[in-house]
Amino acid sequence: MHHLILGAGPAGVIAAETIRKHAPGDQITLVGDEREPPYSRMAIPYLLVGDIGEPGTYLRKGADHFAQQRIELIHAQATKVDAQGKTVTLDNGQTLAFDRLLIATGSHPVRPPIPGLDLPGVDTCWTLQDARDIATRAVKGARVLQMGAGFIGCIIMEALQKRGVQLSVVEMGDRMVPRMMGEVAGNMIRDWCERQGVRVYTGHKVERIEKGEGDALKVHLSGGTVLDADLVISATGVRPAIGFLEGSGVQCLLGVLTDDCMQTNVPGIYAAGDCAEAFDPFTGKTIVSAIQPNAADQARVAALNMVGQRAALKLVTQINVLDTLGLISTSFGNWQGVPGGEHAELTDTAACRHLSLQFKDDVLVGCNSVGLTDHVGVMRGLVEGQIRLGDWKDRLLKDPMRLTEAYLARAQGQGDWSGAADARRR
Repeated sequence: MHHLILGAGPAGVIAAETIRKHAPGDQITLVGDEREPPYSRMAIPYLLVGDIGEPGTYLRKGADHFAQQRIELIHAQATKVDAQGKTVTLDNGQTLAFDRLLIATGSHPVRPPIPGLDLPGVDTCWTLQDARDIATRAVKGARVLQMGAGFIGCIIMEALQKRGVQLSVVEMGDRMVPRMMGEVAGNMIRDWCERQGVRVYTGHKVERIEKGEGDALKVHLSGGTVLDADLVISATGVRPAIGFLEGSGVQCLLGVLTDDCMQTNVPGIYAAGDCAEAFDPFTGKTIVSAIQPNAADQARVAALNMVGQRAALKLVTQINVLDTLGLISTSFGNWQGVPGGEHAELTDTAACRHLSLQFKDDVLVGCNSVGLTDHVGVMRGLVEGQIRLGDWKDRLLKDPMRLTEAYLARAQGQGDWSGAADARRR
């Protein structure tokens, strides 16, 4: 049996290792589209700060790890999948046959249609090569403009600020992290960043980038503002890297559609990670949730099914925990609320603290928090456990800060008491 895995990020690596554990005699080929050893993109900010070197980003530290696992590693990019013929064509001219295929190609940065985006000094922050390019320009005192203040943008911003640059952030939304936070929370994060010395332009677009004096750039914003920059970083979001599947017969919407076994509409072809649009039993919908815990869970489920062991995804985790220049914010589940639901909100602007709870009947279905870390484990337990709160819902509507009490009171009777110890620790 030949298992072909496209994508050498966390999902691809975990899937390959899981297959090897359960099918020691099968052939495994792992295809990664970069020349680097398989690495974690989430480690790039730590590389930029200088906390780690490039080897610290590698997913597996041993140089011969994949050889020892008898996993063939090919550096190439898939250009075509023939689902009926069970072959994949690579950009190096190879055509690989497979018995089982896992699509774990992840995401790629969104490229906005902005004139000047190809100029020297304009980079994404997505690959190790991007990190090398950024490090040469993002020196202390350099003028850096970042486009985008979403989740990924805020992580990059943290690394840039620690490098001592003069940082400006432009976000077209009316608040920071608009896909994770409501208006109150997003603006609270913006105010915090400005107090840390970052200039934030929400509700603005970059209209064009021009060459300035020497190696500098001139960045024109909507409304007429012009900013000088030594480096421009585009962090305007990502989308699943699935263009090579066009015409393959594998069904895609935003991502590659899968069932709860991570199998696509084509038997024997699976998907996992940032490129997968997985069925979430919790919401009854298909969701692309590009976070590493999902990649790991989906990879294991896909791998087990690829070797003939039935496994199903319990849920698609919708969790974001973000450290923005020292301010912790979280988002769980349906943080925007659901039709007909109720909500409770608590805000202390002076202390930079905010809590928003969303209910459907007596179940907490989503929440946001800023500046509050004590309830992170409890919020996750309540949302993912679908704990029925009973009369505790009314108490939380009056006082949202009683989350831990509600969890401890209600989880035991519903078979979720195992999380209570973790709730106390948090």
